[in-house]
Amino acid sequence: MPPPASYSSRYTRYETRRRDPDPRAAALLVIDVQGHFASLAAPAMPAIAATVALCRSAGVPVVYTRQVDPVPRRRPLDEWWPGDRIDAGTPAAELLPGAGREAGDLVVEKSTYSAFAGTGLEETLRGMGVEEVVVTGVMTNLCCETTARDAFVRGFRVFFSADATATASRDLHEATLANMAYGFAYIVDCKRLEAALGKAK
Repeated sequence: MPPPASYSSRYTRYETRRRDPDPRAAALLVIDVQGHFASLAAPAMPAIAATVALCRSAGVPVVYTRQVDPVPRRRPLDEWWPGDRIDAGTPAAELLPGAGREAGDLVVEKSTYSAFAGTGLEETLRGMGVEEVVVTGVMTNLCCETTARDAFVRGFRVFFSADATATASRDLHEATLANMAYGFAYIVDCKRLEAALGKAK
């Protein structure tokens, strides 16, 4: 996937709303930055690591997710991705070293696109006093977008990273950013987050 500068102008015509995340009410979601998606995640890894570091320095809790397929695998994922499994205990299921995970970070295992579906994540976040989520990770248009939409309909304010997400093509990435900006999320990137979180200190 090309660097962020090549797509940043595409979604901005839909970006009619701007807001800064509140570090006292936010959590960072790092979606599926694991072995199975290593090649897809690679272009965004510097931005993911930077976003994690920015959020930690502002006291924002960091939550990781991992896609792990049950046996038997649930439909319709099995129809869409036949033979493309992520099994527990394999390198494909393990978080990438560059994802910035630290001891004590919450890791949520999921078995479908949304990090909220059947995982208890909503209840956990509510118990932490979280009202906002910042979405990063892979894939932009599948698990990241679905998680962001699900967070929105569950009542969370959503921030979606333009540079700390990645997927299989520029078109898919841009389409998600346009959808998010139009009706679901405030778009952020490392530069915006650094300014916003620094201002909040």
